[in-house]
Amino acid sequence: MARAAAEAAARQSYGKLVAWLAARMRDVAGAEDALAEAFAAALERWPKSGVPEKPEAWLLAVARRRDVDAVRRRLTGEAARDHLQLIAEEVEARVTNDDLPDERLRLMFACAHPAIEASVRAPLMLQTILGFDAATIASAFLVSPATMGQRLVRAKTRIREAGIPFRVPERAELGERLDAVLEAIYATFAEGWSDPAGTETRRRNLATEGIWLGRVVASLMPGEPEALGLLALMLFAEARRAARRNAEGDFVPLARQDTTLWDDRLIDEAEALLGSAATKGMIGRYQLEAAVQSAHTARRRSGRTDWAAIRQLYDALQAVAGSPVVAINRAVAIAEDEGAAAGLPALDAIGDDRRLAEYQPYWAARADLLARLGRTAEAAGAYDQAIGLERDAALRRFLQGERAKLVKN
Repeated sequence: MARAAAEAAARQSYGKLVAWLAARMRDVAGAEDALAEAFAAALERWPKSGVPEKPEAWLLAVARRRDVDAVRRRLTGEAARDHLQLIAEEVEARVTNDDLPDERLRLMFACAHPAIEASVRAPLMLQTILGFDAATIASAFLVSPATMGQRLVRAKTRIREAGIPFRVPERAELGERLDAVLEAIYATFAEGWSDPAGTETRRRNLATEGIWLGRVVASLMPGEPEALGLLALMLFAEARRAARRNAEGDFVPLARQDTTLWDDRLIDEAEALLGSAATKGMIGRYQLEAAVQSAHTARRRSGRTDWAAIRQLYDALQAVAGSPVVAINRAVAIAEDEGAAAGLPALDAIGDDRRLAEYQPYWAARADLLARLGRTAEAAGAYDQAIGLERDAALRRFLQGERAKLVKN
């Protein structure tokens, strides 16, 4: 019971508690350490004393006292007395689960500060806001866990040593850091989206969390088209959640999904957001990606997918934000529009990118196009690569089924 309560508090409030502590300590790593000790204390004490009525408030109080002790050990003299007095006042303040201010957005913008290396801003937010470990983040960003761990440590040290403020920037400087914030929100959503059944504890309810963060930024910046575009993109994807698995739990690709299972309410909201973004006169990556999803969802009414329009959107997306992932999707769209013989060369054009060697969607797309062209042996090899890289059991079964069809045909 006590362990379950502590784990529930961690799942629900980790980022909120870290953000609150870090904003006052000006030390992200210190806040994480303090909270880790608080969780350890909870696992030790709650089985004996019972779970407190307000577990998050209890954890916060213990973490703040730990910070007082750490400062007392680290500092001496006048500076220490001033710092300890400030923290002591915070400790005495009555904070409950209900009135604890949510300062995650402030922490996100601190992580997106220009003093932080651009490549580590989104990973840093994922760790501090959502508690991801370095290995999970490294997998999402195609680098080794050791490299990612070192980058995260350096970034947290930089925040502390540079005295980076924990605040939402003034409007004049907000835009320059928005890209990093949006990237982190999308990475958060994507991690939860990859667990459609919501069964993996470490991913928690990340799709919902990402959408919530997207709504916060969109409400803060209603005139920013990319914030609106990102929220639309996430809602389009979330609207299809119920159709991604059949009754037996098997993976259902987009083209075969039952459109009656799609959430019309979320789709309509996404369309309205995308329409509002279009009136701002500035096209960006998230608006284009949302437009692709809009084109797919049009099948619920027309009964067909306009692959020519989707291909044009990926052409524009490749020009605005070229990446291997965009290039793969563009190649698939070309194949659907013009045939596999036209799509495969587009896929071959990015084959030298070393990052794709460990990227399952590349091998799955390649296998499908090779199979359509009758190059069975090569298709089987590509399917084997994709199957070996896939962690989702349902998607792995789907790929195995597609490979099995090669033998029958």
